[in-house]
Amino acid sequence: MMNSEALEGIAIVGMAGRFPGAQTVDEFWQNLCNGVESITFFSEEELIAAGIEPEVVRDPRYVKARGVLQDVAGFDAAFFGFHPKEAEITDPQHRLFLECAWEALETAGYDPETYRGLIGVYAGAGSFRTYFLENLYPNRELRASFGDYPLAIANEKDFLATRVSYKLNLQGPSVSVQTACSTSLVAICTACQSLLNYQCDLALAGGAAIGVPQIAGYFYQEGMILSPDGHCRAFDAQAQGTVSGNGVGIVALKRLEEAIAEGDYIYAVIKGYAINNDGSLKVGYTAPSIDGQAQAIASALAIADVHPETLSYVEAHGTGTPLGDPIEIAALTQAFQLDTQKTGFCAIGSAKTNLGHLDTAAGVTGVIKVAQMLRHQQIPPSLHFTQPNPKIDFAQSPFYVNTQLKTWPAQETARRAGVSSFGIGGTNAHVVLEEAPPRAPSGPSRPAQLLVLSAKTATALDCATENLAAHLQQRDNRDLADIAYTLKVGRQAFKHRRIAVCEDVEAGAIALSTGDPKQVFSGCPSLKDRPVIFLFSGQGSQYLNMGKELYQTEPLFRQQIDRCSQLLQPHLNLDLRQILYPDASTDTTPQLQQTAITQPALFAVEYALAQLWMAWGIRPQAMVGHSIGEYVAACLAGVFSLEEALFLVAMRGQLMQQMPPGAMLAVPLSEAQIQPFLGEQLDLAVLNNPSTSVVSGPQAAIEDLQKQLAAKEIESRCLHTSHAFHSRMMEPILEPFTAQVQKVKLHPPQIPYLSNVTGTWITPAAATDPQYYAQHLRQTVRFAENLQQLCKNSDAILLEVGPGRTLASLAKQHPQKAPQQEVFSSLRHPKEQQSDVAFLLTTLGKLWIAGITIDWAEFYRDEQRDRLPLPTYPFERQRYWIDPPGSLPEVAPIQTPPTHARPQLANSYTAPRTEIEQIMAQVWQRFLGIEQIGIDDDFFDLGGDSLLAVQLTAQLSEKLGTEVSAHSLLQASTVASLAELLTESTPVRDPVLVAIRRGNVEPPLFLIHPVGGHVYIYRDLARYLDSNRPIYGIQAEEKESLVTVEAIATRYLEAARDRQPQGPYYLGGSSFGGTIAFEMAQQLTQQGEKVALLTLIDTPGPGQMPVLATEDDTAILVYLLGVGFNLPLSLDRLQQLTADDQLQYFLDQAKVADKIIPPDFGLPEVRQFIHWFKVHARAMQNYQPQPYPGRLLFFKASDRNQINPPYPEKPWIEVAQDGLELHEIPGNHITMNYPPHVQILAEKLRSYLA
Repeated sequence: MMNSEALEGIAIVGMAGRFPGAQTVDEFWQNLCNGVESITFFSEEELIAAGIEPEVVRDPRYVKARGVLQDVAGFDAAFFGFHPKEAEITDPQHRLFLECAWEALETAGYDPETYRGLIGVYAGAGSFRTYFLENLYPNRELRASFGDYPLAIANEKDFLATRVSYKLNLQGPSVSVQTACSTSLVAICTACQSLLNYQCDLALAGGAAIGVPQIAGYFYQEGMILSPDGHCRAFDAQAQGTVSGNGVGIVALKRLEEAIAEGDYIYAVIKGYAINNDGSLKVGYTAPSIDGQAQAIASALAIADVHPETLSYVEAHGTGTPLGDPIEIAALTQAFQLDTQKTGFCAIGSAKTNLGHLDTAAGVTGVIKVAQMLRHQQIPPSLHFTQPNPKIDFAQSPFYVNTQLKTWPAQETARRAGVSSFGIGGTNAHVVLEEAPPRAPSGPSRPAQLLVLSAKTATALDCATENLAAHLQQRDNRDLADIAYTLKVGRQAFKHRRIAVCEDVEAGAIALSTGDPKQVFSGCPSLKDRPVIFLFSGQGSQYLNMGKELYQTEPLFRQQIDRCSQLLQPHLNLDLRQILYPDASTDTTPQLQQTAITQPALFAVEYALAQLWMAWGIRPQAMVGHSIGEYVAACLAGVFSLEEALFLVAMRGQLMQQMPPGAMLAVPLSEAQIQPFLGEQLDLAVLNNPSTSVVSGPQAAIEDLQKQLAAKEIESRCLHTSHAFHSRMMEPILEPFTAQVQKVKLHPPQIPYLSNVTGTWITPAAATDPQYYAQHLRQTVRFAENLQQLCKNSDAILLEVGPGRTLASLAKQHPQKAPQQEVFSSLRHPKEQQSDVAFLLTTLGKLWIAGITIDWAEFYRDEQRDRLPLPTYPFERQRYWIDPPGSLPEVAPIQTPPTHARPQLANSYTAPRTEIEQIMAQVWQRFLGIEQIGIDDDFFDLGGDSLLAVQLTAQLSEKLGTEVSAHSLLQASTVASLAELLTESTPVRDPVLVAIRRGNVEPPLFLIHPVGGHVYIYRDLARYLDSNRPIYGIQAEEKESLVTVEAIATRYLEAARDRQPQGPYYLGGSSFGGTIAFEMAQQLTQQGEKVALLTLIDTPGPGQMPVLATEDDTAILVYLLGVGFNLPLSLDRLQQLTADDQLQYFLDQAKVADKIIPPDFGLPEVRQFIHWFKVHARAMQNYQPQPYPGRLLFFKASDRNQINPPYPEKPWIEVAQDGLELHEIPGNHITMNYPPHVQILAEKLRSYLA
C-alpha cells in the first residue's frame, strides 16, 4: 500500500515523437544511448538541387547543416478523414502532430472513442511562415479557389490543438500555447495544472517545429545562437551555438493515483513544475536571466517537495552558446545551493548536442529523453564535450557533464531528474521528474487469450500483424494477458479485423507470423453492430462436463450455474452441479440423459451462457429455442422470472419422465412426404429443415415405420431418446402441466422470439397463455420455419447458445440461408479437443470480426489487468504537398497542384454527360483535390463538409451564373442530382418533400422532420445508408397552421402519396418525426395500404416529452445546446443575453458543430425553427397513439440524461401489436444522428431496407 505522498504527481503514460534521425521514440532513445549526432550535413549539389542559389551555397558563412525529419510531405489523409486537397494545404506541423497525438494515445493504451473521461490538448507549433509563405501563399490560383480563411485555418499555429481535438473527438480543454523555445514544456506544465484542477482526466501535451524547405542551411552570425559548423557543443570551451532542427513530441499525462489504479504503464512521474518570466531585469528582451531561471527551478523543486541532492540528472536547455551556457549553470547552481553546498553529484546534458535546437518542440523532447532515462535506468552521453567553458566553474557547482553512457544507480530515494526550457522573451519552465513507482504484477487470467487487431485498410492490417508478431518475438517478461487487454481496450476497432487465440506469447508470435488458419481469423464486416440472434438448443445436445472449463474460469458463468442449481434443488432433490461436473472418478452420464435432469441441465447451461454473452455486450435482438430451449428465450425476454422458469422446466421434465417410453426417428422426407406414413399412432415431432422430419411415437410403431421406409429404400435413423416427445404420447400431461403454468404470472415478451408451435414470431397473447406451453410440448417443433424467418434478414448473426453445434449446423444447411449470413457456436462439440475457453474466445473474436461491439470492460470485470506499450498504428502515408512556385516570374501562370486518385466508393465512376455536369465535376475536383469525380460520387463521401460546401457552392454560383445554396447539397449531394435540381423548373422555395437522395425505382424511404421542422439532420444518415433506394425528407411548411399529429400526418401523406401512390411504404423519423411517421402508418393501414417498414429514432412516447420544450425560447435553446452540443450552459446564464443574442449564440454553436440546422441559416430561419419546435412539441404532448397492427423498429440513444426519458421505447411496445425490435445506438438524442454514431444507425437500418 502506497502512502498519499507517493500517489501525488502526474504520470507520463504515453509518448510519441518524430526527431532528426528517428521516426519513433524508441529509435530516438537508441540514438541517444549510442551517442549519435543526428544532424544532416548537405552537399552543395543537394542544396542547389533543392533550389538554394549557388552563390548562397558557396558563401563561406553558409552552414550546410540542419536537423531534418524523414518524409514531412507524407501523411495518412484517409485515416484522419482529410480529403486530398485539405491534406495538401495543411501545415506539416499540424499533420505530424496529429499523427503523434494518435500514437501517444495508443502507447498510453486509450481509445478516444471509448474513453469515458475528458481528454485535453495543450500544444504549440513553430512559425507557420515557412510552408504557408513559401509554398501556399505565392500560389494565386490556390488562394483564389480556397480563400485566405481556409488556408489560415490549415496553417496557423492557433489551430494546432483544436484540430487534434476535432479530428480525434476530444472534448476536454484544447489550448494552443506559445512561449517561443519553451512552448512545449510550458504546455506540459499547463496540462499538469489542468489535470490537478480536474478540468480533464487525460491530457496530451507537446509541440511541433517543422520549417521547410528542410534541405537548407543557414548563415552564421558571430555572437548569435547558431553555430559556425553545424555542431552543438553544450557547456564546452569551443561552444559557439546550436543548429536548427525539426521535430515533434507529445506526451500523454494522467493523475498518478488514477494511472496506478487503472493499470497504466508509467514511464515517469512529474513531481513538480514551475513557469515564470524574467521580467525586465536583464540586459535585453532576448537575453537570458540568471535570477529568472533560478527562481523557476527553485519553485519547481519546492512544489515537488524534493531535496536537490536527490536529483541525479538535469536535462539542460543547453543551446551551447558562450553566453547562455554559463548563465544556465549559474542559475541551476543558485537554485540548488538554496538547500545544499554539495558539489559534483548531478549529471547534466543536452539533447541539442544530438538533434540541434527543436524550437517549440525542444522542451517536450527533453521530457521524453529523461522519461526514457528513468524507464531504462541509464544516462546517455552529452556530445562534443571535451573541456568546460572557462566561464563555468563546475568544480564549485553540483553539476558535471556526462559524456559516456552509464547505468543510473539506485539511491535511497527514487531516481529523479530535472528538465529546463527557456524561451526567448523570458518565459522559463522547469519540471522535476521521478521514476515510476514499482509496478505490482497483474493478476491471473484465462488459460487462453484473444488477441485482436484492426486497421482501416487490409494492407495496414497486415503491417500491424507483422509489427505485433515482431514485438512478441523480441520482448522479455511479457504478460500475454496484458498484451491482449491492451489490444482490446487501448485500440480503436476499425473495419479490417483479425484475431488470434493462443495460450502463450510464443504461440501468439508464431500464429501471427504464419497466419495459422486454425488460430488466426480475419474479416471486414460490411455492417457494424449487426443484429445477433440467440439459438438455444434442445434435448439431445447435452453431454457430460459441458462448459466445465467455463465453470472453473468464468466467475459469471459459475455464479449463474450455482444460482440455477440452488433454485432447482427443492424441485430435483439433488445438486445439479454434481451431475453436470462430477469428479473424475464418477460417470453421471446415465443421470444426465434422464429427461427430468436433461431439461433443467440444458436450461441452466444455456441461461448461464446467455448471461455471459450479454455481460460482454452481445445482446440478442431476437431469439429462438428448440423445444426446451424456447424456455430460455422466454425467460430472457421477461415472460417469466428465472425462479419461475426453473420451476416450469423442472415440472415439465418430471411429467415427461413419467410418460411411457417411446421412440423418435429421423427421416429424410418433407412434411408433405412423411404425412402418409404416420397413421394413427405416429406424429410429426420435429421439422428441422424443409426436407427432414422427425417422427415420434411408440417403439413398435417406429420400428414398423422404419421397415416401411427401408422397403422403399429410404434411410432413417433412430434418435437416442427415452420418450416420444412432441407426440400424442405426451397428451396425458397436458392438463397437469397447464395447471403448473397457471401458477406463474406471465408477461408480454420484451425481446422478440420465435415460436416452435407456429413457426413465426411469438405474440403477446400466446406468450401469456398457459395453454400455449402445453401445446408447445405436444405439437410439432417447426424449427425449419423458425429458421426461414431468421434467414429473411441475411445481416443477422445466428449464435447458438448451448452445447455443441446442432442448431448451427441446421441453420447452415437451411436452403434459404444466404451465403454471407454468419452462424457461430458457443461451446465445443464433445468430440472436439479444443478447450472450452479457447473455443468461446474464438467465437467471441469472430463476432468482433463480424462487427459486433464487445464490452471489454465487462469482459475483464473480474481481472486486474495492466496496459502495456505496444506497436502503434502503421500509417499509410502518401505525399500530400504543394511545391513552391520556385523562380517563376511574377506574371507567369501558376499551375494547379496535381490531384489524387479517386478513393474507393460504393459506386463506380461515371463521366459527366453535359456541360453543366462537366463544370461541376471540375469545380469539385479542384476543391477536393481528387481526379475523375464522377457524376454519382457523393460530396460528403469524398470528404466534403459544411464549410467546404459554402465555398464550393459559391464557386458554382459564379461559374454557372445562377444561385446555388449550400443547403442544395443536402438535397442533391452528387454532381448528377445537383445538376438535375438546378435545371428543374420548380419554385425556388423548398417544398414539403425534399429529395435527400435520388435513387432507382424502388419504393422510397420517407423520413419525417424532427421537432424543429427541418430534415438537415438526415444528411449523414442518407449518406451512410449506402442504398439505391430513393430517400425523401418531409419538412414542415413555411406557413404551417396544423397543430395536431393527426392533421400533420394527413398533410404529409398527401405529399408522400403524390410521389408514391401505392405501397409498400417505408416510413421513419427522429424524435417528433417518429411520432408523425407512426400516425402516417396508422392512416395508411386503415386505408388498406401496406407499410413495409416503420422506424422510430429515439422517439419519446406519450407523456415523455420534456415539459421545458413548450416553454419560452430560452428554455428551448438550453435544451438544444445541452443535448445537442453537450455545452454546460445554464438557463440563468443564457437569460442574461438579449433574445437576438441568444439566437445568434445558438446559430454560431450549431454551425460550428455542423448539426441540427443547415450551414446557410440566418436569424430569420432560426426564429422559424424555434416556432416549429413549440408547435410540434405541443402536438406531440397531446397525441395518444392507438394500437398499431404492425411491427415497429426502434433505435434508442445509449446516452440518457435528465431531460430524455430513460425508456422511450416502452410506450411504443404497448401499442405495437406485432412487437417492437429495439436497437441501441451510441450517442445522445441528437448526436446519434451524426458521425460516428450515425454510421452504426445506418448499418442497422440498411438491413431492413434490403
